[in-house]
Amino acid sequence: MKKLIDLLTEELEAAFEKAGYEKQYARVTLSNRPDLCEYQCNGAMAAAKAYRKAPIMIANDVVAALEGSACVEKVEAVAPGFINITLDAAFVASFLKAMSAEEKLGVNAPEKQKTIIIDYGGANVAKPLHVGHLRSAVIGESVKRIAKYAGHDVIGDVHLGDWGYQMGLVITELKKRQPDLPYFDDSFEGEYPEESPFTIAELEEIYPTASAYAKEHEDYKEEALQATFLLQNGHRGYTAIWKHIMNVSVADLKKNYGNLNVEFDLWKGEADAQPYIPDMVEYLKKEGYAHVDQGALVVDVKEETDTKEIPPCMILKSDGAALYDTTDLATLIEREKLYKPDEVIYITDKRQELHFVQVFRCAKKTKIVREETELKFIGFGTMNGKDGKPFKTRDGGVMRLEHLIADINDEMYKKIAENRTVAEEEAKETSQKVALSAIKYGDLSNQAAKDYVFDVDRFTSFEGNTGPYILYTIVRIKSILNRYAETGKTVDACEIQKADSVSAKALMLEVAKFNQVIEGAYEELAPHKICAYIYDLSNAFNRFYHETKILSEENEEKKAGYIALLAITKRVLEACIDMLGFEAPERM
Repeated sequence: MKKLIDLLTEELEAAFEKAGYEKQYARVTLSNRPDLCEYQCNGAMAAAKAYRKAPIMIANDVVAALEGSACVEKVEAVAPGFINITLDAAFVASFLKAMSAEEKLGVNAPEKQKTIIIDYGGANVAKPLHVGHLRSAVIGESVKRIAKYAGHDVIGDVHLGDWGYQMGLVITELKKRQPDLPYFDDSFEGEYPEESPFTIAELEEIYPTASAYAKEHEDYKEEALQATFLLQNGHRGYTAIWKHIMNVSVADLKKNYGNLNVEFDLWKGEADAQPYIPDMVEYLKKEGYAHVDQGALVVDVKEETDTKEIPPCMILKSDGAALYDTTDLATLIEREKLYKPDEVIYITDKRQELHFVQVFRCAKKTKIVREETELKFIGFGTMNGKDGKPFKTRDGGVMRLEHLIADINDEMYKKIAENRTVAEEEAKETSQKVALSAIKYGDLSNQAAKDYVFDVDRFTSFEGNTGPYILYTIVRIKSILNRYAETGKTVDACEIQKADSVSAKALMLEVAKFNQVIEGAYEELAPHKICAYIYDLSNAFNRFYHETKILSEENEEKKAGYIALLAITKRVLEACIDMLGFEAPERM
């Protein structure tokens, strides 16, 4: 289905050509003066130079050629050469009818369906999720859902940190505490226990203890590094411990990501890339891509057009150890082998941008990925407290993500309980849905690359540009539709009517932007565009609601038209919040 703005542009193109001008000047945009008109075309100004004619004369010619257009109710030329357009209300209504008949509300399937891998999450096993993990999870989940809605085959990969020094630290600390476990007996040949020697709570205490101790004791650090080396070279006992670490950690991570309504298709990590590294290193040497520099194996990725220094991509350190560069390149080899993606999108802290510039250039230069494979990086800013510094607990520590979610849930429950007319169980379930909207919308409504202030009071407010306000709007619409259905009438049988008021038309015009907004949000990988749209749409609905007698309207046909308009507004809002990763309760 074509976008409303494209249909209008086609109408203007025909008018420009009819008036004797090239259609390239007929670009239509939303009006920057909505008090004067709904859309505008400034092409007469650009055409004036080419045709050596006053822009107002060209604009008048085009306006005359538009006479009789089914799209336009009012069009006028305004000095020095603007063309101001007000759409025909019946045309807008017919567009919404066509929208409502489509499963995806007018969002077209892509000409070519891509296979897209989105690498987000990036949690380290053996450690609890903290607030620093929030943005990657929330932004990544939304980008994944937007790309799926746009019609692509999308694979979300958590890409765990599961193979580094932290594994050696856990193994070393466990050996210190329980030296008699069979994992540390090199002569043990039996089956290792199926039950883990630690719980998630114990594991989350073991790692920071070991990490702090290693910083003060060089011999302990060396032992941990040796344990890491042995693990990475197939030590049987340490591999069994690693599997326990993975099982316990992943189960806990799935629970915590589940509380955020974040789901991954793949639970892969750095360990999965290890089998590909030896052959990759050999290939890079053999083909002459890699060379030794100060003992390290590197690939030069600097380009002549660079305005700043881009260091080489380091494949192996001087001691032969692999790095993040190595693992990420090997992961691309694995992904190419298993999935042949058309696009790979990485979502991490923006401070990692240089790393991904190096990896992307190296992958393309060495033909690890195909030339046509798109590699994209979305770098996000910091989540700060009200003091403008990275978000911390009251005592200055890094807050665990589950504690942050619990705090927002409690805050929401208090607000809902104050005006509660529902049972406690429903109030709790509702508060969790509204709390999730507060967290996710609070994050996603900001441009990803920018730092933002996590303000609990503002994010949990039912007024203003917040998740709870959006959900309250949806619940209000649901309530009206339910009350209409209770009278024995069928919502689906209602048909959208031509707008009979300014607020009704304004709402219809906002609804009609849906496919344009989703297309833009996908192309730019920008969830904040959807947030901005549903805030405008919610405001347009609430103005219409306050100015219109909906259920008390005596004219049944007119009432049915209002109900149909509410139904499509609800569908649009629900599609959008699903792409943002949360849902609306039945009541609030």
